[in-house]
Amino acid sequence: RLRALNRLQVIFQHLKMSKQTDSAAEVLLEKKGGAGIITLNRPKALNALNLPMIQKMYPQIKTWEQDPDTFLIIIKGTGGKAFCAGGDIRAITEAGKVGDKLIQDFFIGEYRLNNAIGTCKKPYVALIDGITMGGGVGVSVHGHFRVATEKTVFAMPETAIGLFPDVGGGYFLPRLSGKIGYYLALTGCRLKGRDVLKAGIATHFVESEKLPALEKDLIALKSPSKEKIADLLNSYHMKCTIDQEKEFSLDEHMEKINSLFSANSMEEIVKKLKQDGSPFAMKQLETINKMSPTSLKLTLRQLREGASMSLQEVLRMEYRLSQACMKGHDFYEGVRAVLIDKDQSPKWKPAALEEVSDEFVDNCFKPLGNDDLKL
Repeated sequence: RLRALNRLQVIFQHLKMSKQTDSAAEVLLEKKGGAGIITLNRPKALNALNLPMIQKMYPQIKTWEQDPDTFLIIIKGTGGKAFCAGGDIRAITEAGKVGDKLIQDFFIGEYRLNNAIGTCKKPYVALIDGITMGGGVGVSVHGHFRVATEKTVFAMPETAIGLFPDVGGGYFLPRLSGKIGYYLALTGCRLKGRDVLKAGIATHFVESEKLPALEKDLIALKSPSKEKIADLLNSYHMKCTIDQEKEFSLDEHMEKINSLFSANSMEEIVKKLKQDGSPFAMKQLETINKMSPTSLKLTLRQLREGASMSLQEVLRMEYRLSQACMKGHDFYEGVRAVLIDKDQSPKWKPAALEEVSDEFVDNCFKPLGNDDLKL
């Protein structure tokens, strides 16, 4: 009997362990009813994506896509602060400094995941509650439905760290109305709450505290079609009165955004902002002057070219740009200034837009031969 008891204790210990390690997993993948549920679970790191998380999510999405008993996929974050604040930039920085191949593997994995979401045949619902930036945008915006809340904060702040708005930013940003995508990409402007819906980034707006109920109702749907899911999301959306009367915060500036950010070059955008001279234009000029000149030039071209490309072509182009940034100076300097030393005063090289040559920019867009991204 003692032996049996001991055995039971061992089993219990094991069960306890497996439970702990499971909840300690950085991404939780579970099936509830007909729904596959992805929970980003690094709350201390604001659910930032690292390579192991990406490598777990990709095959699971592919499996659920083929599974006749999975009708939809839901993705959400834990901790109440963030859906996903981006990619694990620190790890990539460390790897880049020592020439580790994580700087290839991370971007390859991330962009393949973005593509899997963008081409997923099953309805994909992202609950973008809280901070949703960079990599977090990549795992939400390409899906069918994006549900924002009053806590949502959206931004693509990459030009401030010597990078560019990747994860398919070159695809979705130029497709937003007017030149709003160009404005968001170059300035890193943050949108909050209903503004994320009004800008066309979210498809629905629901109160944060109603999300658990919404998720339950989604799981309970009998053989849910895209239409049934849309109807359910619409019913929640219609009932949400938070900030209903609020105007889109960029409304009053849209005319300026559309004219100022329609220029063909960064130098021209800067010239237009100076000529305009309004408080809004001067504020944008001040912001742009803090960004990496190289990043600004790469980003403007990325969006202009991406506007007429497929998502797959955009991700291939962005992979080339990612590798150019990994070889350059500004990314490491930007991360140092913004995330590590936090002195907020990066020393960009080159320091002025005029010094970033067209030839240099062209080179960043060149195919990588056998090293090009394969999707």
